[in-house]
Amino acid sequence: MSIFSNNIRFLRAGRKLSQQNVADELSISRVRYSKYENGISEPPIDLLVKMSKYFHVSIDLLVSVDIRKYPIDEMLKLPDNRIVLPVAVDHLGNDTIEIIPQKASMGYLEGYSDVEYIESLQRIALPFLTNGKYRAFPADGDSMPPFRNGSYIVGKYVEGIDELKPGKTYIFVTLNDGITYKRFKERKNNVICVSADNSFYEPYDIPFSEIVEIWQYASGIFPEDFEPEDYESYNFKEMFRELKKDIRDLDKKISGRRRKQS
Repeated sequence: MSIFSNNIRFLRAGRKLSQQNVADELSISRVRYSKYENGISEPPIDLLVKMSKYFHVSIDLLVSVDIRKYPIDEMLKLPDNRIVLPVAVDHLGNDTIEIIPQKASMGYLEGYSDVEYIESLQRIALPFLTNGKYRAFPADGDSMPPFRNGSYIVGKYVEGIDELKPGKTYIFVTLNDGITYKRFKERKNNVICVSADNSFYEPYDIPFSEIVEIWQYASGIFPEDFEPEDYESYNFKEMFRELKKDIRDLDKKISGRRRKQS
């Protein structure tokens, strides 16, 4: 018996349907359908698509995840026929928030669609965050003060690019850059333009095709040793970077004039 055969048997039983009922809906014989449930044969792609639509379960879920362990009613379905997100709760009934590890953040690109990977992550509960699916991502670098290394940014899942609001901050999970936290500026053609709050960094575009997930900023978790003066030291470093940049630009202009004169 395969994961697929177990899944369709489980889904049919959950609806209290006979094999003949399902076979009739799929326009195939009961004998043929029973072979799929018993793992004797596998359906062609076109029939697999019909089964997915009939049971209202994505194809990747049907063939790769034992859904008996993850009740359908407790899952958040995502667009583009992708894997679902389990919505877990603590003993008080509060939705729990998965924490992406600092040292293994790049592994999220490989595991974001793996239910077992998501289930293995540590969790916290923040009762003031409700009505949505939340996840905590590690901050990296100095592009978005006051977040710095050691901080966590809690984001609320965003279903599509159309929901982005100019001026708001989001966690973008992309194929090339991994996890990045930026402010959304505008949408143009097939890309979105984002920017850092640290003016040292230039705005840049992210193609739609590279975007895996989007999470809107909801809350922040800072290290215990975070102090107000940390932000002041950050400003000093930013001023120093800008000064270096101005010196480089000036040096380029002077070098250009010398070449013209010669």
